[in-house]
Amino acid sequence: MSTTPYRWRWLAFAVILTGTVMDLLDGTVVNVAAPNIRTSLGGSYSALQWISAGYTLAMAVMLITGGRLGDLLGRKRMFLVGAAGFTLASIACALSANSEMLIAGRVLQGALGAVMVPQGLGMIREMFPPKEMAAAFGLFGPVIGIATLLGPIVAGGLIDADLFGTGWRMIFLINAPLGLAAVYLGIKYLPNTGGTHSARLDVTGMVLVTAASLMLIYPLIQGRELGWPAWTFALIAGSVLLFAGFIWHSSRRGLGALVPISLLRKRQFVGGIFVALVFFGSVVGFMLTFGVFVQVGLGYSPLRASLTMTPMALGSAMGAGLGGAVLGPKFGRHTLHAGLAIMAVGVIGLALTLQRYGTGIHSLDFAPAATIAGIGMGLVFAPVYDIILASVDDHEIGSASGVLSAMQQLGSALGVAIIGTVFFGLLGSHAGGAAGTVAPGLRTQLSAAGIPAGAQAQIVAGFRTCLHDRETQKDPSATPRSCQTQPGLPALPQQAQRALATAGVQAHRRSAVASAQTTSLVSAGALGLTFLLAFLLPRAARPQEAYEPEPETVTVSV
Repeated sequence: MSTTPYRWRWLAFAVILTGTVMDLLDGTVVNVAAPNIRTSLGGSYSALQWISAGYTLAMAVMLITGGRLGDLLGRKRMFLVGAAGFTLASIACALSANSEMLIAGRVLQGALGAVMVPQGLGMIREMFPPKEMAAAFGLFGPVIGIATLLGPIVAGGLIDADLFGTGWRMIFLINAPLGLAAVYLGIKYLPNTGGTHSARLDVTGMVLVTAASLMLIYPLIQGRELGWPAWTFALIAGSVLLFAGFIWHSSRRGLGALVPISLLRKRQFVGGIFVALVFFGSVVGFMLTFGVFVQVGLGYSPLRASLTMTPMALGSAMGAGLGGAVLGPKFGRHTLHAGLAIMAVGVIGLALTLQRYGTGIHSLDFAPAATIAGIGMGLVFAPVYDIILASVDDHEIGSASGVLSAMQQLGSALGVAIIGTVFFGLLGSHAGGAAGTVAPGLRTQLSAAGIPAGAQAQIVAGFRTCLHDRETQKDPSATPRSCQTQPGLPALPQQAQRALATAGVQAHRRSAVASAQTTSLVSAGALGLTFLLAFLLPRAARPQEAYEPEPETVTVSV
């Protein structure tokens, strides 16, 4: 036993960072891969949302529990269990034969990632001496921001490369070597920490928060597809009651609660919870929608879609560097406000860019607004946790960090549910206008094909109905009955069939562009709400020395 700094702390830190990056990348890879996955496995638009939301929801409801398991059973042991399980779940995702299997695999990934990730932060606090703590924790903000945005870029490159004919499956198979390396090096270099049995798992709290989260997310994702029956609203109302019950239970349980009630009595920390929910919800929801839009709406390849998003990633890296090292420590909460305002301007700029260029937009046309949005995002990513944690006491830091990480994931799931539902729901709403825009050109083409005027009117009316049904159906790969040959009409010549197909593509793109414009404005509105909520936060970040723990004994097993 020794109180000296752990000898292999930087190697152990690299192992922890590998696990964290693996988790963050898998949280966003489906932003680009979703259309290819749907083409390969089939399924509805809501299935696309579940492939992303299932991961983040499982991560959200298991994060705090995962942290407690590290206290009970040892952080090294639970990190290794989580990393090995995450790797196996990734392979299961790659081998999925249908969308249901993939969603189940993603839920397993999220749950096991929640067992792995919180152990790393606890080990870092115990391995590093106070003078090195700032450097270790200082790497996390930029890494989180960059890894979150690198996911779509990596996914696009892997899908287009089609290594060994695996297509989209490689985005999950790539975790196999990374996970095996994390497990092998973790066995050798991670210290044995935790396992004091000083904490007891709050099973009731875990059940309450899990049920409440599911009751909130499920109807938000499935409601549009099911026509918003009354029970979906009943579930949402019931989730509010369960969250209230969770708070009541936490107050009764005291120190052993899943979330210490002392944290929920701090106005600034509660404000930070809402900031994390709304901010990460708007970011992740927008990124998923944008990735689907440029492929399904504009017809971009996965690689082109990922390159289109690259300016945002580069902007985020620049913003994170400025926010974490320069502006955050000097201006505190004002940095968050500046970042949120800049990001909102960038997102609104994307909407205006779509309005200007329409369906003829090029990848480079997105770059200016995307870069601005990325810079704003990075300015928020870097200092937001430090500022929120300034309101909590030293002994609450661990629990507070776990709660914020859980809220980040829950917010991401909510963002996918809400913003994704807005985008897919608007496709049908804009179908009529899009069909009306292309109808004159379609009539001209039908005339050139020798179709009589009376038949043209019937064909155009059927075209409108077909487009609306395509944009609103549950399974986008199926052909609606309204799109089949209309009774009473003779078989159309090839020239007329080509005209209909071309008009259908043009109208779909117009509908998608209009939907993306509105969705961008909704995302900008969510950023505006975050701007207002940020006034509830402390004015400055927590002084770094407040994070410095007392020297602890670390039992080393190498």
